[in-house]
Amino acid sequence: MGPQQRRVREYRGQIPSPGRPTVAWREDRVRFWAAIARGVMTEDAAAEAGVSSPVGFRWFRHAGGVNPRSPQSVSGRYLSSGEREDIALRRARGEGAREIARRLGRSPSTISRELRRNASTRSYWLDYKASTAQWHAERRARRPKIAKLVANDRLRAYVQDKLSGVVRTADGRAVAGPVGPEWKGRNKPHRGDRAWVNAWSPEQISNRLKLEFPDDESMRISHEAIYQALYVDSRGGLERELVGCLRRGRALRVPRARAKQKAWAHVTAETLIGNRPAEIGERVVAGHWEGDLIIGLQRSAIGTLVERTTRFTMLIHLPREDGYGVIARTKNGPALAGYGAVTMTDALTRTLRPLPPPLRRSLTWDRGKELSDHARFTARTGVEVYFADPKSPWQRGTNENTNGLLRQYFPKGTDLSRWGARDIAAIAHTLNSRPRKILGWKTPAEAFTEQLRSLQQTGVATTD
Repeated sequence: MGPQQRRVREYRGQIPSPGRPTVAWREDRVRFWAAIARGVMTEDAAAEAGVSSPVGFRWFRHAGGVNPRSPQSVSGRYLSSGEREDIALRRARGEGAREIARRLGRSPSTISRELRRNASTRSYWLDYKASTAQWHAERRARRPKIAKLVANDRLRAYVQDKLSGVVRTADGRAVAGPVGPEWKGRNKPHRGDRAWVNAWSPEQISNRLKLEFPDDESMRISHEAIYQALYVDSRGGLERELVGCLRRGRALRVPRARAKQKAWAHVTAETLIGNRPAEIGERVVAGHWEGDLIIGLQRSAIGTLVERTTRFTMLIHLPREDGYGVIARTKNGPALAGYGAVTMTDALTRTLRPLPPPLRRSLTWDRGKELSDHARFTARTGVEVYFADPKSPWQRGTNENTNGLLRQYFPKGTDLSRWGARDIAAIAHTLNSRPRKILGWKTPAEAFTEQLRSLQQTGVATTD
């Protein structure tokens, strides 16, 4: 070993292998998170950053959906990846450190130190490659700060105890409650059982610490730090499973711009409930319906239709399509649960088309995407469709009240696919046979039959 090689080895040190190089550089991650902040979906953000979809989903999952908010560009004090590519190219041409420094506008010592420190091999010969040099520079630039919850055991125990609260009786006995789903590192399960917790929110914990420990400044932490300790593995100290104790139970943070995106593109200006004729709100003319879905476990559903004047109810059987549970769910794939847009339109058409046109004038629906094919439904049946405003169930009060009555027969948390068409029709008949105070103690079936008879008599008189 020569003296120069010995100095190089002492300069670089006997470091362990840092592992394989990363799949993308800092600039790529910055572009990825900038796209996420604009509300772009993860797959599209990965394409914009120039990486594969699995890499983008891995970045988003490991960060817990929390944007690291890295600056758009590194300081001019440090070499960029583009400058390292120029260094590697000119080094391959045989240019010296001073010539490279002159062309890049850098100090010769900067180029010389870069060639020694970030060489592409851990042997004695300092071959320089831009990709490996950038990898070494990014790895060396990390200065992870020890999280407060990791360093302070007392604070971590307090926060974790308040987050993982349990339901207790008046005498202090813990109530077990249902067994929650197995933690898989993903968002909360769809309409499944959830463990009972009496957990405090991170904001409650942060502010309560000031009251319980007024003189101990070490027992202080912001609620954002608690959230990040739950969502981001590298800022941890808390068990990731505790996200199930939060109010929403989300395992990943939803970007604010993505949450504000319009989710009801199928609702046009003409179908807003504000454009609905005034006679519908007066409940004088029959033939105006309200509809929605009753959702059960395993993506099962039953459609409900209620006539506003007579309170007559019709239930729509929505069996699952062939291949449900066998064909893997794919994005933008076929809707096999039984209430896709096309399936829902066909089922509504079969239900309302047998009625005379005066008894099928309009339909007011929730903003669910199951009725996104409403234009074809209107063309086939002549029924005008209107959508209620977001988070305004009172605008479909008749249907909401009826759904509450139907929950006596279809409780929440049950699989509704067990009921066949005959069973559903029997329940609808039972509900229509119950006397209603709003109808003067008539049944909805009697009130609806009167409407049919009046239409028949009017039709006979007109014919004569």
